[in-house]
Amino acid sequence: MAAEPTGRREAREFGEAVVFDRRFEAGIDEVWASITESAELQQWVGEWTGDPGSGSVQFRMTAEGDDVPAETVYLDECSAPSRLRARIYMGGGPDGDENGSGESEPDASGPGDEWHWEITLAQTAGVTTLTFAQSVDGSIPVSDVAPGWEYYLDRLAAYLAGEDVSAINFERDYHPAQCEFYTSLFAETAASGD
Repeated sequence: MAAEPTGRREAREFGEAVVFDRRFEAGIDEVWASITESAELQQWVGEWTGDPGSGSVQFRMTAEGDDVPAETVYLDECSAPSRLRARIYMGGGPDGDENGSGESEPDASGPGDEWHWEITLAQTAGVTTLTFAQSVDGSIPVSDVAPGWEYYLDRLAAYLAGEDVSAINFERDYHPAQCEFYTSLFAETAASGD
């Protein structure tokens, strides 16, 4: 059965974004660890290597298979346990190196799409709300990006609940099942001038 799409369109500091909320019956520190510690990330999405103190890490999406290359993620803010902001270049790094580990600091004129990620956490009465936003102004359609994040965030929910993340099926439940919703959502909002 296809999962119900939950994303919405919002303007953010970095531009237009698709935004998702997930609520977990878990403490904020537990949820923070699940999105920032490599061993925890491996359980639902991927792994990172490197020194976050340098301003970037190498991130590889292990949920995509064993042969997915690592990509450089630039860390703009890491305020434990409530806010993480990062950038990644899709389709080419800031030095034209397919988002490899270029030495220079990226800027918006890099040859790849610059994606911004923003994650905020808030805890109330033992429930932690995670809000995830990703910019969508690049060449990859939101109808492909949004179902992917629905899938990963549902895997995170399953992981935090102690459930089997492998039971969540991208092709069956997310893509292409949610593509029309996101195409329509973003087209309608653009047409209304919001």
